[in-house]
Amino acid sequence: MKIPTISFLGWFGVIAFSMFPTLGLCGNAPATQVVWRDAASHEQLSRRLPKIEQEDPMKGLAASKLEDPVKNAPKDILSQSDIISFGGSATLVPKRAIIQIPKNYADRIKFVQGSQIMGWADFYAMNRGWITTVEISRRQAEGNEPMPEDTSKVLSKSGNLIVAVYKCGPISMLPLKVPVEKTATATATASVKP
Repeated sequence: MKIPTISFLGWFGVIAFSMFPTLGLCGNAPATQVVWRDAASHEQLSRRLPKIEQEDPMKGLAASKLEDPVKNAPKDILSQSDIISFGGSATLVPKRAIIQIPKNYADRIKFVQGSQIMGWADFYAMNRGWITTVEISRRQAEGNEPMPEDTSKVLSKSGNLIVAVYKCGPISMLPLKVPVEKTATATATASVKP
């Protein structure tokens, strides 16, 4: 068996091409020198601090006159949530996230003593046989856009508990803000047009 050898010109090519980056000969890129510097010392940072504090742009801003949203935060998460319990486990969903509660599941919309509280994803995975989720858009959740009629018809025929979700997480679905008269007029004018 013969071992392949590299000729003198082959070795010269390998060495020459490996040197191109250091010589600055690769393409049209100019050769640049790397500037090395030491990390700033504590003394240098201490000398810069007063100057930085004087130039703080936040000091020039006027104080906000809006109410602090933290002060208006709900005091009790339970007052803002509905509880779904079944089989020794329970979960919290935002108020108005449950779109439909069939009569046979009405007793599951309360906390049962001794139930273990778990996250929505785990609870739903264990109970997807009787819970149906409906993915809604953000505009639908805000009440700015109605649900499609096909979806509403399918949901009305379902015997499951129905929860509105946005990106797989339960979300409150506010009542539709668009007055019914405007939507009825818009559909009437749309049907009149040829």
